[in-house]
Amino acid sequence: MAEKTVKIPGPDHPITVGKNPDRVVVRLGEQMIADTREALSLQEASYPAVQYIPREDVDFGLLERTDHATYCPYKGDASYYSILPAGADGVNAVWTYEQPYDAVADIREYVAFYPNKVAIEIIAD
Repeated sequence: MAEKTVKIPGPDHPITVGKNPDRVVVRLGEQMIADTREALSLQEASYPAVQYIPREDVDFGLLERTDHATYCPYKGDASYYSILPAGADGVNAVWTYEQPYDAVADIREYVAFYPNKVAIEIIAD
């Protein structure tokens, strides 16, 4: 996928989604939760880039869906997962946009992790 800039209607709030060429590994302590070479890097306005990982590269056996939900006016409704066992760092540590707005449809079937709850390692090839 080529990198693209998405212009969202309303306030000036550009979102760029592009394939990360590097390997992305996510761990909670010693437990590996995700390992991919297919991550998407989403840069939203002036926020730090977020790595979105394809669902098939995430160990969902370590995750449990919660009833926590949030809404983003630029991406849509987010659903959350906790990492098991759900200690403080693992609670609602993972989010996904199952039906994202068309402007960011590329992140459908991907999940993201809070970097203050897990270790996200980007390994350059």
